[in-house]
Amino acid sequence: MQLQEILRRAHEADASDIHLVAGHPPTIRVHQVVRRMESPPLEAEQVLAMFREMSPKEAQATFDRQRDADFSYELKGIGRYRVNAHMQRGCVGMALRAIKSKVPPLKALNLPEVIARLTYLPRGLVLVTGDTGSGKSTTLAAMIEAMNERYAKHIITLEDPVEYSFESKKCLIEQRELGQDMPTFASGLKHALRQDPDIILVGEMRDLETTALAISAAETGHLVLSTLHTVNASQTVERIIDMYPAGQQNQIRAMLAGTLQAVVSQSLFSRIDRPGMVPAVETLLCTPAVRNLIRESRTFEIPNVIETNRAIGMCSLDTSIAELYFNGMISKEDAVAQAVHPDKLARQLAA
Repeated sequence: MQLQEILRRAHEADASDIHLVAGHPPTIRVHQVVRRMESPPLEAEQVLAMFREMSPKEAQATFDRQRDADFSYELKGIGRYRVNAHMQRGCVGMALRAIKSKVPPLKALNLPEVIARLTYLPRGLVLVTGDTGSGKSTTLAAMIEAMNERYAKHIITLEDPVEYSFESKKCLIEQRELGQDMPTFASGLKHALRQDPDIILVGEMRDLETTALAISAAETGHLVLSTLHTVNASQTVERIIDMYPAGQQNQIRAMLAGTLQAVVSQSLFSRIDRPGMVPAVETLLCTPAVRNLIRESRTFEIPNVIETNRAIGMCSLDTSIAELYFNGMISKEDAVAQAVHPDKLARQLAA
């Protein structure tokens, strides 16, 4: 089967991911379920030829050196993809994530209303967290698009690779891609601060240098949006602090307490009421009480603060999951399986 045919069939099936692995038929993920296409197994030479066909020369050079490469690929009339090429059992394998061509509006994502309020923030750090494939990039893109339609500002995005392509409306938007436009997130962020931005999107806070620069940018009056692979708000705060050496952790607690505005943690569920996915969302807003908890190393109390501040838009992940279940959107089995406290949630759903 040719590459174009695989991508066309995946697109028709509304697949979010495509896996091309030697010895297996092309495999797709549709609404979190992995299934094989009706096709003979791919041969190693086929997958290698597909990689060479899709990838730019820079990605091929990186792959030859590191046996891993990330790049983007577009097939006209079908769509754009974020691609990872890698070696497995001595053969090339590829994972493709489909990128929607049009940025969805926030209202279409089934997100809490408080997420839209975050797009009005003038400065500070906003983090969207969750597992791979939890919709973090889509949420951030929708937030950027909301600001693009409202403000006359300068937005710089640093991505790996560029996913949604923005059209500058009221804002001027520049999109920089890792490897093609900048060597590292830290380098791109360092130079972005000299490019007169109002809003900066950092694809991921992967290391200490990037994290430190993102917090510094938020301290100096910019609105910084980024992601982390964490499952809830308190874990997000601890992950950032743990990046620093022990001797600097008190200082970074104080800096983070002053700059962090919100943490949004997402988990995607397959819907049972109709085809599609729906997110459960934990939301932490940095009130003075939360800032004190961060400053005083009492992040273990953050879940209690979230539970007692639902009136201002905070919500725990388990509460959000329960709401989806009681609204008939997700199954009880999925709800309990992805809960932070599964036993407690199971009792609540059975009541």
